[in-house]
Amino acid sequence: MANLTGSSLRSHFLYNSSNFATIVLSLFPCCQKRQDFRALNALLIVNGLIEHQSLIKQFITKCCHLGFPDLALSAFKTIEKPSLSLQNLFLRSLCDNGLFGNVLSVYEMCRISGSLSDNYTYPFVIKACSALSDTGRGESMHCLVTRDGFGENLVVQTSLVDFYSKGGEMDNARKLVDEISQPDVVTWNALISGFSFNSFDDEVFRVFHEMRYMAMRPNTSTFASLFRVCSKLVAFDFGKSLHGLAYKLGYAMRESLVPALISTYANCQDMLAARNIFDTSTFKNVVVWNAIISAYTRNNKPEDAIALFQRMLLDDIKPDVVTFVSLIPSSENLGCVCYVESLHAYAMKFGFTKQLSVVTALLSVYGKLGNIYSAELLFCNVNQRNLLSWNSMVSAYASNGLWKHSLTAFHDMQMDGCKPDAISIISILTVCSKLEAILLGKSAHAFSVRMGIDSNLNVCNSLMGFYIECRELAVSFSIFDRMALKSVVSWNTMISGCVDNGEPERSLLLLHHMRLQGVEFDLVSLISILSYCNEFQNLILGSAIHNYAIRTGFADDISLANSLVTMYINCGQLGAGRLLFNDMPNKSVVSWNAILTGYRYHNSPKETLESFIHMIKKGHRPNYVTLLNVLPACCTNLEGKSIHAYILRLQIPLETNLLTSLIIMYGKFGIFASCLALFHEGEKGSISSWNTVLSAYLLSKNARGAVAFFRDLLRNNIEPDNVTILNLVSACRHLQNLHISNSILAFVVQKGFDKDVAISNTLIDLFGKCGSIPSAKKLFDLLPQKDTKSWNIMINVYGLNGDGESALSLYSQMRLLGLKLDKVTYMGILSACSHSGLVQQGRMVFNSMIQDGVLPCMEHYACILDLLGRKGYLKEARDIVQNLLCKPSESVLKSLLGACLSHGNYELGEEFGRLLLETNLKDPGAYVILHNIYAGAGKWLDADNVRLTMEQNQFHKPLGFSLIDVNAGILDVQS
Repeated sequence: MANLTGSSLRSHFLYNSSNFATIVLSLFPCCQKRQDFRALNALLIVNGLIEHQSLIKQFITKCCHLGFPDLALSAFKTIEKPSLSLQNLFLRSLCDNGLFGNVLSVYEMCRISGSLSDNYTYPFVIKACSALSDTGRGESMHCLVTRDGFGENLVVQTSLVDFYSKGGEMDNARKLVDEISQPDVVTWNALISGFSFNSFDDEVFRVFHEMRYMAMRPNTSTFASLFRVCSKLVAFDFGKSLHGLAYKLGYAMRESLVPALISTYANCQDMLAARNIFDTSTFKNVVVWNAIISAYTRNNKPEDAIALFQRMLLDDIKPDVVTFVSLIPSSENLGCVCYVESLHAYAMKFGFTKQLSVVTALLSVYGKLGNIYSAELLFCNVNQRNLLSWNSMVSAYASNGLWKHSLTAFHDMQMDGCKPDAISIISILTVCSKLEAILLGKSAHAFSVRMGIDSNLNVCNSLMGFYIECRELAVSFSIFDRMALKSVVSWNTMISGCVDNGEPERSLLLLHHMRLQGVEFDLVSLISILSYCNEFQNLILGSAIHNYAIRTGFADDISLANSLVTMYINCGQLGAGRLLFNDMPNKSVVSWNAILTGYRYHNSPKETLESFIHMIKKGHRPNYVTLLNVLPACCTNLEGKSIHAYILRLQIPLETNLLTSLIIMYGKFGIFASCLALFHEGEKGSISSWNTVLSAYLLSKNARGAVAFFRDLLRNNIEPDNVTILNLVSACRHLQNLHISNSILAFVVQKGFDKDVAISNTLIDLFGKCGSIPSAKKLFDLLPQKDTKSWNIMINVYGLNGDGESALSLYSQMRLLGLKLDKVTYMGILSACSHSGLVQQGRMVFNSMIQDGVLPCMEHYACILDLLGRKGYLKEARDIVQNLLCKPSESVLKSLLGACLSHGNYELGEEFGRLLLETNLKDPGAYVILHNIYAGAGKWLDADNVRLTMEQNQFHKPLGFSLIDVNAGILDVQS
């Protein structure tokens, strides 16, 4: 029935009045349009069925669900005195559909008509007051509840607890709970949720413990609130305990808890646990998928997030708005606009491009990636723009240097009736600070004054930061002095600004004034300045802070003293740091660790061990940080064994980090018997212990031992992880044995590790060094997500094997895909051109490198010079050498000298020879090549002088030698 009218309904159904109500009830599924419900409403009124419970219930519910609450309200108003059950039914339907304003108006209408209220009526009304933040009416309802005798009803009391909690009146909520004789779990959940909502995190845990003390069994809602707090506070240990309790009670894998658990572990950066929860979940709806995708996004793993999105689609799970809002911003970190465009296409496919939140996320990422055209296109198609979308567009223009467009968008924002707020100004000032756009920033300052938000504390702080970045410290001080309220952030902004602008004295003066005005500042204020003192030129500032600390009495604080010790050591003043350390009246273990860390940082193993011995003599018991600093300082096996003996004598538990450090120490000295003995002491079921021993083998370059140890790992049924495979592939790289490499590849594919980009990269490199180009290329082509390192490795593989054309083809693909080329990329391409003799292509790549703003290193110059020398372009090579900002390296000059000898250019050979002798007068190879240059030119007198110089300095030509393998024959010959 597509279109109903009152007359057609009456003529159709009037003959069967006895079953009229039943027949009308069956018609509701057919009604979808507003006119259908108008006809039904008229029919119900005419036939006296407006108070029929089943009919009116269906009518109200259907109208509210389809977005016609006005029709439902109109029908309800025709009832002179609705019954209590009908009133409650209507209130519930309105509540369920979020029509809270109508809830209050219907309740008032019923109350005026004389309808009564009961313990079912009040919770709906109180919930509406809470949703609308109508504090006054909510408190009036509390009075009515008490007056009508429902004040002790548990459902009503719980709704009041929820009302006060969401209104921020936690004292009243807590008082209500205390007055309830026997609160149930719903009541406790309302209180816990309230404390969580108002950021009283300690109270959340306190109420939970109180709830458990009263033998109240928590439910999934309880755990959901608690996990949210654990996630926010990164309370990893408590979160794991709660997880254990939820598992014990049988709630751990409930549909409503799985997303909260994933979020908790992800915020604690334990993605392994988060992924395990996701993988073992039997019920994966879109909320669960969103949780794991968001987890990878927050942990800066956009490739994994997109891979999960692809798997989600393969599993026929339809994404929602949350999916795209979580995923789209993370694609910025991939640095390629193609990912954003793909997500944009999917959003269009699923019909979410009309959702403002999705559109805003897309235009923001397009703007940050420089695709301003797409951002503009999206923005122009938005019908109802909010402040967030306008701010995103303003930021997109500004980040792309389109200042006039940015100002125009800011102006259009106001013309569109969208009033910029403090966040808008802060966003503009942040961009202006980074780009030093002083005029735009001053315009934003003027606008903030006109709008009356220049007194906002955060805006003032941003304005000060902007002018500091623009080197207008006087303006910053002017703003600072006018501020009626200054936070610690305000003071610290000016202090750091003085340091950045080379005025450390004013920063110290600010610290002094800060204290005189009674502003509380702790060690953070002083340490924030000390953090700038990690270079020698800041030593004076660090010393001034030290003097200030002594003068104001802060120098007695151990934490500040430790920071000062670190500052002196980082500035290269080891003596001053040690002197300050010696003068400290009270030293903690942290103090000793500060000096030990400093010595280790400066590669002073002798001082490290001496300080450690002195620490023990002074009666300080070392902790893990101490021992982890001392063990790497052991230069001999005896020293390492002594530290190990000391650990055993003190009965310090060999936990994972300490055990790992000991194994690495013994591995450094090649004592694998001790490595294995320690390994057997630890938890052999843990893959991390096996990985440590593998690392020890690699540290001592014992690749065969590493492979053998991996076989033991498999025999013990230990499942390897990514670190294991990376260590194993590194060992194979040392062996360069193709048979072992093929076996490792088969194992990696069987276990599914080939999906990991880092492992695939190492495998590509391995097969490239083994000379198996087809295997390396196949691995590269099968990579679902390639990072820059993947491309660089494959380019290097082609270069090492003399296939310059293939390397250049990959280079072209990278540029077409918009991938960022770094120094390693250019090094690989230039090396490939050099090995393949591609002079013209090498020049083109070298010029592109400079045009792209990548500063060449000596290695890049060495490649291009070697290429030019091989092909005889020696004058061009000489011009490059003369324009170098630094002296060319010895290897570069030897290569050019050899090229001159090969091509018979003895004039340039003499020139390069003189440069080489200036670089290294003790290298006999340089004299030999120069002798041959003079001999080739017929300058026998100069050749004899070179030979005489060699004899006087007792230089000898190194003897030739061969490396012979019994099975493979001659591997390499040098002479």
